[in-house]
Amino acid sequence: AKKSSALAKATAASKAVLKGGKFTLKKKKVMTSATFRRPKTKITARKPKYARKSVNTIATAKLDKYSIIRNPLTTESAMKKIEDNNTLVFLVNTRANKPQIKQADKQLYDIEDAKVNTLI
Repeated sequence: AKKSSALAKATAASKAVLKGGKFTLKKKKVMTSATFRRPKTKITARKPKYARKSVNTIATAKLDKYSIIRNPLTTESAMKKIEDNNTLVFLVNTRANKPQIKQADKQLYDIEDAKVNTLI
């Protein structure tokens, strides 16, 4: 009984191969171009097993009013600007923009800025 079922299976498989369909031999593709184009393959999204950064770095941390304005500048030229032009000079974080500087000024020193000029 075992041999006959195995024989039947084998004959069915051979018939399927002869018939074709799913079991046909793949024909070799003919190259029509001189340049080889790498086939587009599936790009899967990354699924990391663990986070590579455990602590918030300075780059990812939010800027607060204390990290935006570092300190006032007290050089001779800065002091001259304060006296002559009624202008305050601060060293600020390079990642802070003008509205952020203006808001930090208002919160820290209770002053309304007319204009913010930046210089890197």
